[in-house]
Amino acid sequence: MDDDWFKPCAVVPVYNHERSLPAVLSTLLADDLHCILVDDGSSAAAAEVIDRLAQQQSVHLVRHAQNQGKGAAVASGLREAHRLGFSHALQVDADGQHDLGTVPLFLDRASQAPDAVICGYPQYDSSVPKGRLYARYLTHIWVWINTLSLSIRDSMCGFRVYPLRQTLALLDSTDLGKRMDFDTEILVRLHWRQQPMVWLPTSVHYPADGISHFHLWRDNVLISSMHARLFGGMLLRAPKLIWSRWHG
Repeated sequence: MDDDWFKPCAVVPVYNHERSLPAVLSTLLADDLHCILVDDGSSAAAAEVIDRLAQQQSVHLVRHAQNQGKGAAVASGLREAHRLGFSHALQVDADGQHDLGTVPLFLDRASQAPDAVICGYPQYDSSVPKGRLYARYLTHIWVWINTLSLSIRDSMCGFRVYPLRQTLALLDSTDLGKRMDFDTEILVRLHWRQQPMVWLPTSVHYPADGISHFHLWRDNVLISSMHARLFGGMLLRAPKLIWSRWHG
């Protein structure tokens, strides 16, 4: 992974995750990854912890003065990763839900398929809230409709490796959702661009004292609006999507 063509880093969007972030960051640094923290308008107490962590070697800090949403934080981190000269970015949530023991595997697959998005699809344990688990299936169905395909196994898992050149080409040409709608929308739109994707299982655990920033009404409205917008885009692209499916 020392080749110039493959220079991965980690992008970690952070919003008041001062309790879980130190362990997440420590694990990523142990894997010899440069880490870009994006403080998305955290509280003063959380910002103090983030500032302290950002003093470590191989840690870079981007800060939003006001909370803009997870998607906006990830996008800022991806742009900063590209500016710093990295070729790929591993998106990792700061809440400690993901099994970071699979980071080497994800990076290895990214080095083998450098043009692909390496996507995690979650393997839940008993800690997952059943309401959130069942609600995901509605998004799965809409994603399958909006891609005319079953190839996207899970669009909501925020544990994936992006090839920065292709991803920024999309971000520079399309106004994507800035909050919880981002993870799903970017995958659907990359699929429309025939972006290769590789799927790897990843364990997901919901800590008992974990913090969720999902706002029931606001984010459900945003996600519903996103699906409607993508459905319109799918209708325009349907002939091409059908052709690609049968001849691709």
